[in-house]
Amino acid sequence: MTLQNTPSRRHFIAACCALCCGGLALSPEAQAHGDKAHAAAGPVKKEQKPWGIAGDARAVRRTITVRMGDDMRFRPDRITVRQGETVRLVMHNEGKLMHEFVIGTPPDLAKHAELMVKFPDMEHDEPYMAHVPPGKSGAIVWNFNRPGDFQFACLIAGHFQSGMVGALQVVAK
Repeated sequence: MTLQNTPSRRHFIAACCALCCGGLALSPEAQAHGDKAHAAAGPVKKEQKPWGIAGDARAVRRTITVRMGDDMRFRPDRITVRQGETVRLVMHNEGKLMHEFVIGTPPDLAKHAELMVKFPDMEHDEPYMAHVPPGKSGAIVWNFNRPGDFQFACLIAGHFQSGMVGALQVVAK
């Protein structure tokens, strides 16, 4: 599904990218999730977020496996890491539906989930997100350099609302 280039679509794109890209002012062409302009090949974008920054695979000392299912649950649904730890998160989609794994603050995830209900075909391309097809796996390498209580969630329309959310605690040094 392609959304018409309307004021409503442009407003949606600006709002969505403010959530994903930290409010960076990008052109509408660069903001549309799933467009090649937005998902351009190149190095991973290392942008500081409240929950950390994209990690370097060479710094990984621990891998955490998370399973996702069509029961709208993550297993495990709670993850604890230490501040400064770089972790490889590997997600296995054991269901027949598409699922996502997105890290964020509870308010940001809730806002983004609302947008996904309005625009269900939106795709993501950020280093703290993995879009995982049925029967497949995805991975994120993340450096949790900020302590706090965060979440991970599936933001596909209806999944977040069905409780597909997990707790992520980054314990201070």
